[in-house]
Amino acid sequence: MTAFLMKTDQLTFEKAYENLQTIKPEAKMNEGFERQLKLYQLMGCEVDTCSAIYKQYRLQKVTEKYPELQSLPQELFAVDPTMVPQGSKEEVLYKCRKCRRSLFRSSSILDHNEGSGSIAFAHKRRAPSLVPVTGSRAQCTSYFIEPVQWMEPALLGVMDGQLLCPKCNAKLGSFNWYGEQCSCGRWITPAFQIHKNRVDETKALLVLGSQTRKM
Repeated sequence: MTAFLMKTDQLTFEKAYENLQTIKPEAKMNEGFERQLKLYQLMGCEVDTCSAIYKQYRLQKVTEKYPELQSLPQELFAVDPTMVPQGSKEEVLYKCRKCRRSLFRSSSILDHNEGSGSIAFAHKRRAPSLVPVTGSRAQCTSYFIEPVQWMEPALLGVMDGQLLCPKCNAKLGSFNWYGEQCSCGRWITPAFQIHKNRVDETKALLVLGSQTRKM
């Protein structure tokens, strides 16, 4: 009923729930369903399984359903870009900087709101910093992405670890099902983090004859 009111009357979750309780004062909602409805609101009252918000929510539910992490559903993983042809021309392909192995596409990046920068790391400082604090926020130095098929062997049965290139074994980043903090200060849970300085972008550009070339 609440979801129906949100969609048909274009109401926020809070307003729709308030209206529902006016009609049915005894109506109660558990925390899990409330969270789902707030997610529904963030997606514009549409169930978009390709949305970064939806993907992040689905990942957060994994440790509840598979606490031992011995078996993970295949739909959790993005397709390994080496297993399929080049995607749409708008997509960016990210490759290992060392061996050029394709690792993930831009559609796998889970964007997040920027955190509070260095302030978020104040608890880690051993002594007061002499560097003046400015109004600018720290730039994210990593990509947080959904798991890709080549990661599966590293993820099974463990809560955290390194992410290595499946071809040359170069260190690309790390993962932690409990979450990791981005350089911008935002906490991401769970986290599959690829350092930007370990990968290169490859873009398809339209050239003469409607052919494409890579950059």
